[in-house]
Amino acid sequence: MANPRVVAFDELESIAGQEVGVSDWHTIDQDRVNLFADATGDHQWIHVDVEKATKAMGGPIAHGFLTLSLLPMLGGEVLRVTGTTRGINYGSDKVRFTNMVPVGSKVRLRQKCLSVEPKSGGKQMKMEATIEIEGQERPALVAETITVLYA
Repeated sequence: MANPRVVAFDELESIAGQEVGVSDWHTIDQDRVNLFADATGDHQWIHVDVEKATKAMGGPIAHGFLTLSLLPMLGGEVLRVTGTTRGINYGSDKVRFTNMVPVGSKVRLRQKCLSVEPKSGGKQMKMEATIEIEGQERPALVAETITVLYA
């Protein structure tokens, strides 16, 4: 497992503008895709019908929103902020699905801290999140996510 970068809440501003780190690689298997389909009700054949997807496009692909939903898990491998009582997902300014994730491929998160600013008695962090696909030049996802942390 990756060793996350550890930053104290009081020092968050020091990482603004910096690449924070990179997570471990994680395999996106068909079981994960099927569980996501069940959780969301999105059973489109390109995700869950292995035979049809293989004939039509070489194999099934992960849901874009499955890829997006990996950010909290992968982000925990990249950065750990000490001295906080809670963190709130505040939203996203941008989310782009820039490449398909074939089932069986490996993905990882590369994260950069864009800014840290005071917000509602806490600190708002805007992060650039890039989910890379092993062996692919173009990433699966690029997003700007916003989290508010409280001490």
